[in-house]
Amino acid sequence: MIIAETERLVIRNWQDRDRELFHEINADPAVMEFFGFTRDRQQSDELLDRLRRNIDETGYGFYALEERATGACIGFAGLALTDLEPYFRNGTVEIGWRLAKRHWGKGYVTEAGRRLLSLGFDERGLDEIVSFAVFNNHRSTAVMERLGMKREPARDFDHPKVSDATPHLKLHVVYSIKRQDWTGIRE
Repeated sequence: MIIAETERLVIRNWQDRDRELFHEINADPAVMEFFGFTRDRQQSDELLDRLRRNIDETGYGFYALEERATGACIGFAGLALTDLEPYFRNGTVEIGWRLAKRHWGKGYVTEAGRRLLSLGFDERGLDEIVSFAVFNNHRSTAVMERLGMKREPARDFDHPKVSDATPHLKLHVVYSIKRQDWTGIRE
C-alpha cells in the first residue's frame, strides 16, 4: 500500500523484502546511538510486523521509504500516534524517521518529512504534529527545524521508556508545528 510519493521516494507500508534493511538499521550502533540499544534479527522482525499491522489498522505509523530510482528500501519515516501520557495527550501525532547510515546526508528525511506534514495537515486534517529527540541529537533536531517545526522547551521531558542505565538519553526536546504555521510555510 502506497501512502504517499515524492520526487525521489515512495512512502509505503512494509513488505517482506524490507526485513534485511530494517534489521540493518536496528542493529547499527551509529543509527541507534540515541536509543541506547540495538535489536537482533528476531526483535527487528517482530517490530516490523507490529509496524505493518499498525499501519493496516490505523493508517498511522512509521512507513517504509523506498528510493524511486532503485526500488530499494532505505529506511522509514512516518506519522505515528504517541503513547506518552502525560507528556502528550492521547491522539497526538508525532513525525519521526530513521535511515540506513549509507543514505544519510542526501536530504531524504527532509523530503519525506515535508510530504508527511502535507499528508497530516492537508489530507488528514491534523491541527498539530510533534517530534521529539534526545536533547543532543542534532541531526534529528536539524531536520525538525528544516521542516519548520519550532522548539518548545516547556514541553521537554525525561522519556519514561528510557532505561535508568542510560541516563544521558532520558532528556528529550520537543518540537511542534501547527496547521496554520504549515500553511504559511507552504505558501
